[in-house]
Amino acid sequence: MTTNIPAPNPAPAHEVRIPVPGGGHLWADRRGTGSPVVLLHGAGMDSRLWDAVLPRLAGSHEVIRYDARGLGRSSSPDAPFGDVDDLLAVLDHFGLRRAALVGLSMGGETSIDFALAHPDRVDSLALVGASVGGHDWPSTPELSAYATARREQDATRLAALELSIWASLGRTAPGGALIEAMVADNADRRIISERHLAPSAHGDAAARLGTITAPTLVVHGDHDHPEIGVIAERLAADVPGARAHGIPAADHYLPLRAPERLADLLLAHLARP
Repeated sequence: MTTNIPAPNPAPAHEVRIPVPGGGHLWADRRGTGSPVVLLHGAGMDSRLWDAVLPRLAGSHEVIRYDARGLGRSSSPDAPFGDVDDLLAVLDHFGLRRAALVGLSMGGETSIDFALAHPDRVDSLALVGASVGGHDWPSTPELSAYATARREQDATRLAALELSIWASLGRTAPGGALIEAMVADNADRRIISERHLAPSAHGDAAARLGTITAPTLVVHGDHDHPEIGVIAERLAADVPGARAHGIPAADHYLPLRAPERLADLLLAHLARP
């Protein structure tokens, strides 16, 4: 049940720029105290995705969020890079031996890959509307158009499809204006970033989910793309001990659509022994 108790006032945010392999930097901020949690956003977004969830989490945890390479306030790449390497750079910069990872979409995929590559660095996983490497996506007209826009590096078309497919609840739903702003701000930069993103060394992650040892929460919205629901079912079935929850009135931008419900689930998950 969603609580109406005001969240404690977290410590002020501490903004940093983290050097990453190959040059450039990631923008990140850190706030709160307690066990560490790292928030990872999805493709074409930035760390503002977590604006509505962050205050609750930072009331009892040290929370770090960052803009993925080439997005938000992070520098654009000019050489191949890997998201797992960047996440490792974040943990190392803050001196974190272990942390809980909360990832949405691409951020969820990166979290899974990181847990496979560095299981000793992960306390727990929360996979929100997550994708996973090695999943066979269906061929549908809208997904084909989305893939074509990415392949042809058509930022304008890609941004429009991002909103119609992944933000299906529209501008009038909670977080709508911020979602549109994030997509617009990152449209051109996303094309550059994806051009330099190296293939994951864990492209077979879907076949290796049974080896994940971190306690795992799987969450997806009931208005997300149907295939995200299929992936959520797969994650819940294949990751040992995973717990799954659906959230009503939420699409792919779940942390902005239903922040209180998501914060409740995350805090309960993070409190598990």
